[in-house]
Amino acid sequence: MKRSITTLLLLFTVLMSSAQVRKWTLQECVEYAVEHNLTIEQFELDLENAKIDKSDALGNFLPSLSGSTSASSNTGFSINPTNNLPTNSTAFNVNASLTSSVTLFDGLRNVYQMNRAKMNAIANQYRLDNLKDDIRLNVANAYLQVLSGKEQLKTFRAQYAVTEQDLKRTKELVESGVLPRGDLLEVEATAANQQQQIVNGEATVLIARVNLAQLLQITDYENFDIAEEEFDIPPSDILNNSAKVIFNTALTFRNDIKLSESNVELAKEDLKIAKGAYLPTLGAFFQYGTRYSDVTQIPDGNGGVYTPNFTDQLWIFDGISYGAQLNIPIFNGWTTKNNVKRSTISLEKAKLQLEQDKLALENTIQQAYVDVSTFEKAYEAALKTLEARTLALDYAKERYDNGLMNAFDFGQAQARVDNAQADVIRTKYDYIFRLKILEFYFGMPITLN
Repeated sequence: MKRSITTLLLLFTVLMSSAQVRKWTLQECVEYAVEHNLTIEQFELDLENAKIDKSDALGNFLPSLSGSTSASSNTGFSINPTNNLPTNSTAFNVNASLTSSVTLFDGLRNVYQMNRAKMNAIANQYRLDNLKDDIRLNVANAYLQVLSGKEQLKTFRAQYAVTEQDLKRTKELVESGVLPRGDLLEVEATAANQQQQIVNGEATVLIARVNLAQLLQITDYENFDIAEEEFDIPPSDILNNSAKVIFNTALTFRNDIKLSESNVELAKEDLKIAKGAYLPTLGAFFQYGTRYSDVTQIPDGNGGVYTPNFTDQLWIFDGISYGAQLNIPIFNGWTTKNNVKRSTISLEKAKLQLEQDKLALENTIQQAYVDVSTFEKAYEAALKTLEARTLALDYAKERYDNGLMNAFDFGQAQARVDNAQADVIRTKYDYIFRLKILEFYFGMPITLN
C-alpha cells in the first residue's frame, strides 16, 4: 500500500511538471513578442506623447483666459485710490481682474504646428509598426532555428539507434570469431561520436530555445518550448514575381519607407514654421477689472461724502479694456535666418535618408530574392546528395555484412550519410526562412502553413 501511494505521488509530480511546459506555436510566439516587448512599450509611450502634442497644437488656436485678485493693507503713507492723492492712514484694498488674449496671426505658425503634430503622430505609428515587423522576422528566424535543431537532434538519435543495433550485432560476430576486434572498436567509435552529436544537438536546441525565449522576454527557460511540429517546404509562387515587382509592392506598404516619407513631411513643416518667424504677429486682448478700498469716499449728493460697501464698490469701479498688438520683426541677430537655413538642411537630409532607405530596401529584396533561389538549389542538391549517400550506405552495408568491407570504411559511409542528413535539415530551414522573408516583403504574413 505504501509503495502504491509513493508511485501515485511520483506519477502526479511528473504529470504536474510536464503540464507546466507550454508548447508555443509560431503564431503564439509572434503575438506574445509583439505584446510584451519592452521597446515596443516605449515606442507606444512615444506615440502617446505625440498625440498630446496634437492637443497642444490645437490649444494654440484657442484664446487664453486668466483671472487674478489681490488683497493688501497699507499703514502710513500711500495713495488714496479715490482721488489719487497722498494720504497717511491705514487702508485695506482689493483688486480683481479677468484677462483674455488671442493670437490672430502669427505667420501661420499655429497652422504649421498643427500639421506637424498630426504628421508626427503618424510617423510615430509607422516607427512602432516598423519595430513590430522587425520583431516578427526575428522571432520567426529564432523559431525556425529551434525547429531545425530539434529535427537534427531527432536524426542524431535515430542514427544512434541504428548504430546500437550494429554494435550489438558486431559484438556477436566478434565473439563468434567472424569479425576481428578492430571492427568492434570502429563501431564503438562511431557510436561514441554519435553520442557526442546528440549532446551537441541537445545543447544547440537549448541555446536556440533560450534565444527565442529572450526575444519573447520569457525568463522561465526550463518550462519554455515550442510545439512539436514538422514542416515541409511550404508551397509558394513568390518567385513568379520579379525582384523589381516585389520592391515596387514593398514601397507601397513598408513601414520603414512610410516612416522616412513622414520624416520628410515633418522637415517641410519645420521649414514652414521657421519661415513664419519672418512675418508679423497680431494679437488681441480684453480685460475686465474692479477694485475695493475701505478709504474710498464719494459724494453723497447732499454736499457730503460716504464710503460705499464692498459690493457697491465692485460695481462702481469696474471697467474694461481691450485692444490689439502688432509685432513686426526687424532684426534679431540672424536667428530667424539661421533657423531657416537649419530647417532647409534638415529637409535635404530627410530626403537623402528616404532615398537611402529605398536603396537599402531594394538591396535587401534583391539579396532575399537571390537567397531564395540559392537556398532552393542548395536544398535540392542536399536531397540528391542524401539520396546518393543513402544508396552508397546500403551498398556498403551489404558488403560489410558479407565481409567485403571493414568497419572503418563502413563507418565513413555512415558518417557521410549523417552529414548529408544534417545538410538537408539545415538547407531546408534556411530555404524556408528566406522564402518567408521574401513573402514578407511582398506583404504576406509570416506563417509556416
